[in-house]
Amino acid sequence: MDYLLEIGVEELPARLASPLLGQMQTAGEKMLNENRIGFEKVSIFSSPRRITMYVQGLVAEQSDLVKEVKGPPCKVAFDQEGNPTKAAKGFAMSQKVSVSSLVVKTIDSGEYVFADKRIEGRETAEVLSEQVPLLIKGISFPRPMRWGDSDFRFIRPIRWLVSLLGSQVVGFEIGGLCPGYYTYGLRNFHTEPIKINSVEDYLAKLREASVILDQDERKEMIWRLAQEEANRAGGHLQPDDELLEEVTYLVESPTPLSGNFDSRFLKLPPEVVITPMREHQRYFPVWDEQEKLLPLFIACANGPIDREVVRLGNEKVLRARLQDAEFFFQEDIKQPLEERVEELKKVVHMEGLGSVYD
Repeated sequence: MDYLLEIGVEELPARLASPLLGQMQTAGEKMLNENRIGFEKVSIFSSPRRITMYVQGLVAEQSDLVKEVKGPPCKVAFDQEGNPTKAAKGFAMSQKVSVSSLVVKTIDSGEYVFADKRIEGRETAEVLSEQVPLLIKGISFPRPMRWGDSDFRFIRPIRWLVSLLGSQVVGFEIGGLCPGYYTYGLRNFHTEPIKINSVEDYLAKLREASVILDQDERKEMIWRLAQEEANRAGGHLQPDDELLEEVTYLVESPTPLSGNFDSRFLKLPPEVVITPMREHQRYFPVWDEQEKLLPLFIACANGPIDREVVRLGNEKVLRARLQDAEFFFQEDIKQPLEERVEELKKVVHMEGLGSVYD
């Protein structure tokens, strides 16, 4: 039996996705272990609009728990002949065990009567309905948001919930929402709710709605298609794990495409050109065989696009960025570095500790 939890949200900050995955993984496994629910594997997936926990091989109910309960002192529980007193009988009755099953153990404070109380496991669905809301509430973020009338806070407003054990909804309420059978596909392309009939149905239905849920699959797809675009344009990409990681969590349906910029900007230092591409626009720079920068870039759109329209739009935005960079660079080099040393006297990071010049 498998369990699926999908938290549908407004767009997540890409930089927080990786920490969120680790936190959800740890919290999910801890929840199941502490509640004695056997499972085979917990997988966590994340995209800009959803956080998903997929648990495989869940058992139908908790394992039973044998709990040792401390009772009255031995001298109170038994008389001088060793017969159980009312105290022993009352303790046994309260723990729903027989008097004969009581055992005497010596601890620091003396001899006491103990009972092994067996707590029968509950159905997994019942436990999940109680524990999953606690799991969601326990996830921490740097700046959580509050929305609507609820005091509940989360990284971004939650817009829908899916909670399925096999083909049955595991119900609960959080932030004014209750889970159901419906999820959503790629924004602006698949706007109608999508019914999920079972956990097994989930991944296939999302893929039909242009959503690649698995972040590792998206990452591989982005890099492969982006490299192919660069090769067709006559260049290649240099490895950039940080940028690739960020782009992975900015799109649900990766569609890399190439664009151009005026070669005059190549007269600027490479760092001046790369920074607007990489830091501001999340574009991949393209290099030639001698590892020199080419007047090309690779952008990654989200979903089906008119490639020519999107290419021209990205080129226009980058052109403005590079013109700004060119202007500020030319302004900076008008004054030699030696003449700027005196300016360091005005740079103070903490009062009383002197300036950068000092």
